[in-house]
Amino acid sequence: MAAGKYSFIIEQGTTINFEIQYKDSNNDPVNLTGYSGKMQLKSSYADNSPTIYLTLSSSLNPDGTGLNLSGSNGTTPPSSGSIGIYIASCTSSLLSFDTAYYDLEIYSGSNCPYTVRLLEGQVKLSKQVTT
Repeated sequence: MAAGKYSFIIEQGTTINFEIQYKDSNNDPVNLTGYSGKMQLKSSYADNSPTIYLTLSSSLNPDGTGLNLSGSNGTTPPSSGSIGIYIASCTSSLLSFDTAYYDLEIYSGSNCPYTVRLLEGQVKLSKQVTT
């Protein structure tokens, strides 16, 4: 299955909090128990040494920034297929790109993990005026 295409805007200095749901070909939620996730915002797709603006993982940062495989509220069971994408305002205020590219992958296992790329697209940064 090819990755879905989704582009979005980050408003610098604000909290970003949205949720996606991973479903199988029968439109049933995929159980994410035992999975981890990773998402990076980079300056380009194929550059050999792209600038990495932000990395989100299922190991949440102290400010909560990251991917929550229990939905955006952190209480939805992993069996729901819900993935919360959260960027704290203190983290988004540090971003300085105009346009970035991202993909979101989930994986299970450690040696040669089973990996699914769920989403990819562009991210535009709407720069803040008030600081």
